[in-house]
Amino acid sequence: MGLEIERKYTVNEKVHDLIKGLPSGEEICQGYLNSTPERTVRVRIKGQKAYLTVKGKNEGIFRAEFEYEIPIDDARKLLPLCEPFCIEKTRYTFSLDNLTWELDVFQGAHSGLIIAELELEDADLSINLPEWIDKEVSDDPRYYNSNLAKTGSLKL
Repeated sequence: MGLEIERKYTVNEKVHDLIKGLPSGEEICQGYLNSTPERTVRVRIKGQKAYLTVKGKNEGIFRAEFEYEIPIDDARKLLPLCEPFCIEKTRYTFSLDNLTWELDVFQGAHSGLIIAELELEDADLSINLPEWIDKEVSDDPRYYNSNLAKTGSLKL
């Protein structure tokens, strides 16, 4: 079984200077075939690849995760079957203090939202948060992509 340990953070205005200095990000479009609290089933097109991902219920910052690459044509056919709003975002990935950060800059219905994420191997790892981090929202379901996909506008 795959296990995801993920921390999520909102960011402050200082993040815009960081983004300016990063290489171009990767475009992502994703939708949810199922997004109940017990499980989510996500279809994602990321660049020129596509994935089907099944995630279990969040237990704090832990949850089961299974991800499979699928043909991109299949993903394009599955996206219209998804719940109402697809998530559109640009993901910037970079290393800082031996950690891999992902910055998701949302477009479309969620334009203006930027979320920083860290996937960890150890939940107890001590993290020195950069100055562009605002607050941790790992346990706030409003920031789960599956919940954002249910709303056509920011309701945070």
